[in-house]
Amino acid sequence: MKLSILIPVYNEEATLAKLTSLVQAVPIDKEIILINDGSTDGTREIMQSIAAGQNGNCRVLHHATNRGKGAAIITGLKEATGEIVLIQDADLEYDPNDYPALLEPFRDEKIQVVYGSRILNKNARSSFSFYWGGRLLSWITNILFGSNITDEPTGYKAFRTELLRDMELTSRGFEFCPEVTAKILRRKIPIHEVPISYHPRDWSEGKKITWKDGITAVRVLIKYRFTRR
Repeated sequence: MKLSILIPVYNEEATLAKLTSLVQAVPIDKEIILINDGSTDGTREIMQSIAAGQNGNCRVLHHATNRGKGAAIITGLKEATGEIVLIQDADLEYDPNDYPALLEPFRDEKIQVVYGSRILNKNARSSFSFYWGGRLLSWITNILFGSNITDEPTGYKAFRTELLRDMELTSRGFEFCPEVTAKILRRKIPIHEVPISYHPRDWSEGKKITWKDGITAVRVLIKYRFTRR
């Protein structure tokens, strides 16, 4: 299976080169799609240099202004040619060496969605509030949709490409995660989880998501649970 790895990037000049090197080192059939979401640091130049030095499987897309993670994913999805799409954050919190584990369930043709769960593995925690906020969000998801997932806000989400395109995504920011989760579960499509590694960074290192995004996530889950398709 060919994997399309979508990497939304906003001001990640400190980690992008190393992250891309780690992604390239994973021995699987893949393409890398870097989406520069209006970065204002040296990210754009680093991305161009990375693409020029790769083996032809890396493409670079640009937003003129910062439009959000969801918007970047939508832009990258249009260009994906793999059978499976995986979202990869541009920091180093998630380990590309987990790709084989994330892809393995797709050998079963009935599996359409795989989430990497930080909870199913013994991992460090970024903060008390961030960890328990994620657990609470997963619990709310399970109550609303009758699911049984452990890590709804995980950054590692993988989908069969055509299914993700059929979701008609509209979110522009971090609310991409609850939107796609809600739309998947509303269709009664099971989410398969596998344990992954996690190396959290804090806000002083550039972490962007905040408690406000958690509140937005709850609102999005409720919206898609109780509105018509």
